[in-house]
Amino acid sequence: MEEKKYDFGMIGLGVMGSNLLLNMADHGFSVIGYDTNPVKTKSLESSATEGTSVKGVNTLEQMISQLKTPRKLMMLVPAGNPVDNVINDLKPLLQKGDIIIDGGNSHYTDTLRRISELKNIGFHFMGMGISGGEEGARKGPSIMPGGDEEAYNEVAPLLKAVSAKVNDQPCVGYLGKDAAGHYVKMVHNGIEYSIMQLLSECYDLMHNGLQMSNEELHQVFKDWDSGEMKSFLIEITASIFDKKDDKTGNSLVDMILDKAGAKGTGKWTSQAGLDLPMPIPAIDAAVMMRNLSSLIEERQEAHSIYNTSLQKIDINKKEFIKLLYDALYFATLISYAQGLAMLTTASFELKMDIPVPEVVSVWRGGCIIRSALLDQFKDAYKNPELKNLLLDGNIAKLLQQKEHAIQKIVSLAALHNYPAAGFMASLNYFNAYRRKLLPTNLIQAQRDFFGAHTYQRIDEPGIFHTEWEQVS
Repeated sequence: MEEKKYDFGMIGLGVMGSNLLLNMADHGFSVIGYDTNPVKTKSLESSATEGTSVKGVNTLEQMISQLKTPRKLMMLVPAGNPVDNVINDLKPLLQKGDIIIDGGNSHYTDTLRRISELKNIGFHFMGMGISGGEEGARKGPSIMPGGDEEAYNEVAPLLKAVSAKVNDQPCVGYLGKDAAGHYVKMVHNGIEYSIMQLLSECYDLMHNGLQMSNEELHQVFKDWDSGEMKSFLIEITASIFDKKDDKTGNSLVDMILDKAGAKGTGKWTSQAGLDLPMPIPAIDAAVMMRNLSSLIEERQEAHSIYNTSLQKIDINKKEFIKLLYDALYFATLISYAQGLAMLTTASFELKMDIPVPEVVSVWRGGCIIRSALLDQFKDAYKNPELKNLLLDGNIAKLLQQKEHAIQKIVSLAALHNYPAAGFMASLNYFNAYRRKLLPTNLIQAQRDFFGAHTYQRIDEPGIFHTEWEQVS
């Protein structure tokens, strides 16, 4: 009897890989998964919906031999050397025209290298961002593919079937050339860092500044999630404050060490922003605060030296919560604006041809940064020339309406010694971006003074240098 052939293969059966395969099977595709761990392959098969076609194998040879040609397979393994190791193992097993997808969080420069190497030997390679976590992978993630458009067209029907849907529209689309898929996912994660930092600052100001209980915080975030800023991150934040610790009976959030982990994508976003260059200070501030959180022993020593105490913010609670909501709205919008402006610039500078309006559509469902705000951004990007959301008239009106709130929140935070880095960076960016003239003329004068770095003038074109005289 002829051996059954499968539509799609997965290398790496962690939670994301297995859930994505099961999702594909539920949509009528026959799938096969490879993992060296037989427990994972057996678990994959036992978790499959009855009547679906799912198989687990423990050698690459088994998987490759049972895939339909041209073979379509995805890697969901840790970024870096593990990806290269899998590719090297695959090379002698595949044939020209086969499609390899890297669905992990690889650095886009690694993806560029792999595309070039594999193209030269006849393989199609795609970098693809996937967002939505474990549940998203199982029920419908946001999918960000880029690179080989011919390969995308081959796998598009499958990706559209398993992706999240918003108004029956799949949250997947071809997002540009070369490493565009991983670049878009990197920026997505940078925005995610920024919004998470803002939410942590809201928590700090309410919990410590207003001395609000976790029960009260649960209700505040639940109320916020029912409004115009409804989002996945606000939704899960509300749930966190309602969770009790099995060991102590306390609120679980109070038992968690204040040291943030990171897998590097936020740092990559900051580095890539500097390389373009494109200012993304809200994202940079979020990365910096995660780094600072790791300095636990130093922070404890500084706490003793400065005799730091948490200061109560003496203000009407209802009034403060309304101000904080508007400030969060303002700063969240700024976070998206910086990330999307970075994609706009990278699209041109790195020749990736990233369709930013399509990115906004893909992010509206399934992903970690999905938010009701994205519908407004979708309208703004109907203007194909838009370089930054802050230049859209409707977005400008929203920011101006919320401007007083973030000014007030930043002032109260500073006066009461709360490190609201995300809010402060967002307001500083807004204040600088809308200035016709900045004090940078002084910096250019200084650079020319000590290093003859030259400057430009406001009244005539050209490059100028002055022989400065130091005043004794």
